[in-house]
Amino acid sequence: MKPAPAVTLLLVSACLWIAAIIPQKPTLYLIGDSTVKNSNDKGEGGMWGWGHFIDAYFDTTRINIENHAIGGRSSRTFLTEGRWEKIRTTLKPGDFVMMQFGHNDASPINDTLRARGTIKGIGEETQEIDNLITKKHEVVHSYGWYLRKYVTETKARGAIPIVLSLVPRNGWRDGKVVRGADNYGKWASEVAKSETDGKLKTYFIDLNEIVARKYDVVGDSALLQATYFVKDNVHTNAAGAKLNAAAVVDGLKQLKSCPLNLYVK
Repeated sequence: MKPAPAVTLLLVSACLWIAAIIPQKPTLYLIGDSTVKNSNDKGEGGMWGWGHFIDAYFDTTRINIENHAIGGRSSRTFLTEGRWEKIRTTLKPGDFVMMQFGHNDASPINDTLRARGTIKGIGEETQEIDNLITKKHEVVHSYGWYLRKYVTETKARGAIPIVLSLVPRNGWRDGKVVRGADNYGKWASEVAKSETDGKLKTYFIDLNEIVARKYDVVGDSALLQATYFVKDNVHTNAAGAKLNAAAVVDGLKQLKSCPLNLYVK
């Protein structure tokens, strides 16, 4: 027997009232390249990104974690492919966005392979192109411009941006892992510092330096390669991705005022 219309209306109203008073869990969104999420996130070729393992450090009964990173993307193509817009429209107050780009931003700005490069630096200069892949006219900006866009649009939705410098490669100089990766780590830091005004703070984790210190302890390029990387010097195996995930949390814990720490186990 069907319930009376009045009863149905009462049940619907009760459900809406309960939904209104129960706060939604915040979401931590991850955006970036293959070092954050590789391919289909199933370990193809032994490659893993650190985003796959980050949820082990958080109380996922209290916070959702969504890894939207994707291999091969730069700060520019993650935007132009519409991936950021899908996240931006779902952001709500109390959410977090961790962003790590840079490995692919040094690629050519316009070619028939990927056309994913950005202008070096954090300035406002632009370059107009007819994209050889998309066949569309495009205005290309600097690496810093794209990061600022992610930061400002995150804050506009009441969410909290956390900028990360890119993880280091297996490259050595004078007995230590090379830092910075062609200044992209430095530029990421400068963007975060320049976007600290307003009610919502922009946080920065120097993931490049934190991981590099861990690599320095190994002290040998060949051993480091065998322990944490696959065949190339950029993509990590499971052990390397887990080390990077732990380094992200190490850096987060140094940010005493960052509310995301409330959800760390």
